[in-house]
Amino acid sequence: MTDPDVAGGGRRRTRLTRARILEAARRELGRDPDSSLGDIAEAAGVVRRTVYDHFRGRSALVEGLASDATEALGRALTTVPVPGPDAVTAMARFVLALWPVGDRYRTLLRLAPQDLEEERVNEILGPARETATAIIERGQRQGVFHTSVPPDPLGRALEGLLLALLECVNAGTWSDDGTRAATAALIAVGADGDLAAAQVRRLARPERLSA
Repeated sequence: MTDPDVAGGGRRRTRLTRARILEAARRELGRDPDSSLGDIAEAAGVVRRTVYDHFRGRSALVEGLASDATEALGRALTTVPVPGPDAVTAMARFVLALWPVGDRYRTLLRLAPQDLEEERVNEILGPARETATAIIERGQRQGVFHTSVPPDPLGRALEGLLLALLECVNAGTWSDDGTRAATAALIAVGADGDLAAAQVRRLARPERLSA
């Protein structure tokens, strides 16, 4: 009979090894999208066979990164109250909460065209799109966001802006902790620039973590 403690320890080691491989894949594929499984195995400190024990190939490895990104995105969205007290605050919180997830998994932006089908990308981004649309709709009703574009298309335009900024981070041409991106997002949907900057500064203060 298998000792439960031994079995539990084995499962923990398996989970830790899988996490180490995914972390190595995130780094290596971000550095070079054409990195081989051998490169990733070396970066993870395991033999190539171990990578295959956890992932059947490159597509499975990228899907592992996508699944992790989906979970991280879901956790981040739980910190964004919708409807919030006001749309400007809600949108600032939305971008500030999601920026670290996008920054961590921006590797997927480079891999998506060749490794992830459009349907899978839509599945990953779907909850964030719904949240952004709800915030924009509220802001338009409150009169703080412009109304010349309906909420859903305006949300897609905002998504394009944020993904483009993340790609600039990926290319090393820009860096941000999320505050400038949040301010840009608010201005893009029609918020007053001074109000946007002031609200983002207020939310970005360390005190917000203990609020």
